[in-house]
Amino acid sequence: MPGEPTPSLPRRGPAPPVDQMSNAELARMVESEHPYRGKALFELCDRVPADDDAATKVGLLSRLTSLRRARLFDRVSLAWSAIIALLAAETTHARDEAYAAFEALDPAEQQDMLDYLEVGAIEEAHPRIT
Repeated sequence: MPGEPTPSLPRRGPAPPVDQMSNAELARMVESEHPYRGKALFELCDRVPADDDAATKVGLLSRLTSLRRARLFDRVSLAWSAIIALLAAETTHARDEAYAAFEALDPAEQQDMLDYLEVGAIEEAHPRIT
């Protein structure tokens, strides 16, 4: 209504030192929908190429409804970004986690992701993260 103040967003506070946190602490931040859950997820994703535990956690987290609904841009969700990070790591364990996470998506979302990645099958996707 005219004249009423617009509600302000809650303040987040300073970002936690995610680079100093354990994989388990980061996973808990994501699961609890912490305001910095994206930052925590991206830190875990950065660890995937050298850390199978991080890959396992990222694969499991990608199944969270909250991550599937949270959009980074356009159709790309936090869940998709997690799967893409697993694929990009190019380790056997990370790719196995990516395939399992992809299979957990509903068929329409799988097709959208394949279209986004411009591949016919998830096994053909070899994204690069720069």
